[in-house]
Amino acid sequence: MRFKKQESRIKKDEELPMNHNFENLEVWKRGCRLAVNVCVASHKSRDFALKDQIHRSAISIPSNIAEGAERSSEADFSRFLSYSKGSCGELRTQLMIHREVCHELEIQPFTNTDAMIEETREISRMLSGFIGHLKPPSSLSLDS
Repeated sequence: MRFKKQESRIKKDEELPMNHNFENLEVWKRGCRLAVNVCVASHKSRDFALKDQIHRSAISIPSNIAEGAERSSEADFSRFLSYSKGSCGELRTQLMIHREVCHELEIQPFTNTDAMIEETREISRMLSGFIGHLKPPSSLSLDS
């Protein structure tokens, strides 16, 4: 008995592992720069709990981009870009809280806090565009 070879429903280019070099991505570079800026600006902070959380969020932005790029599918990459975007929102929130706490305590916030908040907005926009670029339009069918 001979078995009939079935054609794959996956397109040839989808079978191959993804090839994204995260080190060449502008959004990853900006995420790294933001993480460095956050760590440097906050290094003297004595609010260790908030400082630790801010560092984790900042470092998570480029780390998730890198991890997603090293995955084997566009869907995985897109999911990790979404995690990175979530970390941008988390960092923005924490920096805003830090700024308001400093205002209430009448002390100076981190140097360039407002610029770092704005950079999270810009990186978030970049990630949204990238995620939209990776997702195939939902109106297309795999059977077409």
